[in-house]
Amino acid sequence: MTKRILTLALAVVMTAALLTGGGQSAFAAENDGSAEEITVGIASDLDSSLDPHVSSSLAGTREVLFNIYEGLLKPDTQGNLVPAVAESYSVNDTADEYTFTLREGVRFHDGSEVTVGDVVYSLSRAAGLETGEPLVATLAGVASVEAVDDSTVVVTLSASDAEFAAYMTAAIIPDGSDPADGIIGTGPFKYVSRSPQENVVIERFDDYWGEPARCAKVTFRIIEDGQAMVMSLHSGAIDLAAHLDASQAAELSELNVLEGSMNLVQALYLNNARPPFDDVRVRQALCYAIDKHMVIDLACDGHGTALGSSMYPAFGRFFDEDLTDCYEPDVEKAVELLTEAGYSAADPLRFTIAVVEAYTPHVNTAQAVVELLRQTGMVEAEILPMENATWYSEAYQGRDFDATITGMDASTLTASALLARFVSDNAKNFIGFDSADYDAAYAAAVSATDTDEQTEKFKECERILTENAANVYIQDLADFVVTQTDIEGYAFYPLYVMDMSTVCRVG
Repeated sequence: MTKRILTLALAVVMTAALLTGGGQSAFAAENDGSAEEITVGIASDLDSSLDPHVSSSLAGTREVLFNIYEGLLKPDTQGNLVPAVAESYSVNDTADEYTFTLREGVRFHDGSEVTVGDVVYSLSRAAGLETGEPLVATLAGVASVEAVDDSTVVVTLSASDAEFAAYMTAAIIPDGSDPADGIIGTGPFKYVSRSPQENVVIERFDDYWGEPARCAKVTFRIIEDGQAMVMSLHSGAIDLAAHLDASQAAELSELNVLEGSMNLVQALYLNNARPPFDDVRVRQALCYAIDKHMVIDLACDGHGTALGSSMYPAFGRFFDEDLTDCYEPDVEKAVELLTEAGYSAADPLRFTIAVVEAYTPHVNTAQAVVELLRQTGMVEAEILPMENATWYSEAYQGRDFDATITGMDASTLTASALLARFVSDNAKNFIGFDSADYDAAYAAAVSATDTDEQTEKFKECERILTENAANVYIQDLADFVVTQTDIEGYAFYPLYVMDMSTVCRVG
């Protein structure tokens, strides 16, 4: 790979337009609504820890922290990496050394200016260089983090990794600090307070290096019941809610209804490590029995994008559309495979499907899946509703489940973010998938420095997952966001985040 200086073009624009004193933008100054408060409904509580280097819940933690913390780089709405704490970066020929030039004038929420010492501390902490235990798994390959001068930091890797820049969204925090003692970032909002199971409050950081947030304060209210969320929008108790399904959005047609994509892989995830799903014939039978297009029609009123493996369309070149209909619906084939595996109408396949009851789209999908499986005459599946915290501790972390319907999303703009979890010894491999071919293909993909070779190897990983029926892949859910009519500025991202800096009240 030819050495290149990746001075991101947006840096020039942002530096010229935004580093003019940290005051309000012209728009915000003219907009009387800029000082208003906004209340956002979210379906589950955050992690007990708000440490950006260790928080790992699949709930709303990252959505909130996205507004508080920033890395050297950050994603934009188009899936590009743009400058944040770093102004630019370069990569050597072998993709094992990344050099970052820091932006001048970036301040933490405590008022102190970001230094190379803060960056070295943050990345070393996240990579576990002193403890030997990385807090951020994607930084496990970091060999060293060194300050070259007052504005330059060099990150050296133990092996080539052409995707590594995407991991530099890891939060920068003050040198020597512990987020348990104080939540201090560089983002457009600063942390104010938290009441577990009730709310999280953030407010605009007036010394933010970039475009100031358009509203002064945001309160995230925890509303775990789907109908209560709808009623809160109806009554005006909340101004905005995301991740609603089509039926909920239809109930709120008098408000602003926005449709995007959740950018996740929703599937019937199967516990490959224990019966009955340690038998590939059983897994394949379910793939043939479940018509994903019918599930989308039944559960989502036709809104959603059918998937065939653990990758969604926002990832562009890595998404293999040919896998979408690899298992054409075929009940006879499903029955044949189940019979081979020893099941019959008299002795059917029985299992439970764990699902977080607060996530209506997953509950609706589970109901459709159960009905389609029943039509085989040889499968009896039962829905097991759970609270989010219980599902996370028992099913996801404890791996105590038969099957579960959920959505797996990417924390960074890399194919690895979706595919690393299926490597046999990966700590996040909650389905217990074990394939030497997959492990080899994945290793080849992450070490490749040639773009075409890397793309093909990641697609090979996807094909292995599909051919082995690791899971029953269903869809990338449509994401309905509903706001009050005086709220504007919400933007969809290709990651599971919620950017409140662009949202404001108008009129």
